[in-house]
Amino acid sequence: MINTIIFDFGDVFVNLEKEKSLDQFRKLGLNGPNDELLALNDEFERGRISENQFMEGFRKHLPEADADAIREAWNSIIGEFPLERLEFLQLLSHKYRLFLLTNTDAIHIRQFEESVGESFASAFYQCFEKVYYSYEMGMRKPDCQIFNYIIRKHDLSPRRTLFVDDKKENCDAAEECGLQVWNLQPGLEDVVHLFDKKLL
Repeated sequence: MINTIIFDFGDVFVNLEKEKSLDQFRKLGLNGPNDELLALNDEFERGRISENQFMEGFRKHLPEADADAIREAWNSIIGEFPLERLEFLQLLSHKYRLFLLTNTDAIHIRQFEESVGESFASAFYQCFEKVYYSYEMGMRKPDCQIFNYIIRKHDLSPRRTLFVDDKKENCDAAEECGLQVWNLQPGLEDVVHLFDKKLL
């Protein structure tokens, strides 16, 4: 019997507008991500570089764009957070231990909080026993150490813990750590239909 759920954030609760972000960067002169920018994002999500260093890394590829334009394009990925998902989460919080575990950065979290407003963000965070951001932890999914850290820190039973994420590689890593998993498919499935999956 599941007694704990660890949720991802992007495309589980808040919709991600990936094409919109790519389009914004194209308008600035960047034709999609490259290996250097992917590595830069990895470092930023692990909290190993500052926001200024992250911006400077982007500006090497977009010398004509200022920091505000890059930040706006970067944040355009943050989409809508349907109210029904928050209401569903609030119901779950009375029955299960809930945790949030997301690969993210300070820029995106600030944008999320500003876009939904203080009361909505507060209501969301209050559903969780603990919120884990990769940039604060110095680790990111799919590293097994991030799952093992949370399991040990909160004395969780992996076989009684469900992990929900939209990325298969993250679910595979969680499964290797003994967790139960739901690899949610954005656009085809919604977290509010969790009980329909017969996982709890």
